[in-house]
Amino acid sequence: MNKLALLFAAIALATGTWYVVQSKSDNTNNTAAAPLTDGAMVTVSLPTRLTEQEQMGNRAYDAVCAACHGANAQGQEGVAPPLIHRIYEPSHHGDMAFVMAAQNGVRAHHWKFGDMPPVEGVTNADILNVVAYVRALQRENGIN
Repeated sequence: MNKLALLFAAIALATGTWYVVQSKSDNTNNTAAAPLTDGAMVTVSLPTRLTEQEQMGNRAYDAVCAACHGANAQGQEGVAPPLIHRIYEPSHHGDMAFVMAAQNGVRAHHWKFGDMPPVEGVTNADILNVVAYVRALQRENGIN
């Protein structure tokens, strides 16, 4: 095997190892964490402050999203995934992906929870407030 092929193999192995370690991370850079409730999938650090929009999003999230995605977007085993996960970072799932998922539902593609149905009775403003809240949680947990 020539030196270039060996170097390429080493880089591929290192990259693959890094990805596996990152994807198994539970997003804990915690100082003050939300308690891991029954069925919750990840530990979530909570921001000390939320903007007005993020506070409205928190209330909307609790009213509409928490039943499936769990308190503080921690996910629920067997029900729905955590939104505080690198899969949902802004560069992979932009804000409009959340809007479209809430409006239209979404087919299962990253997790084995089944399809997400459309969320009835929420406005675009409600969804954008929820997205602001989820993004605040993500930032607090190192997902940018």
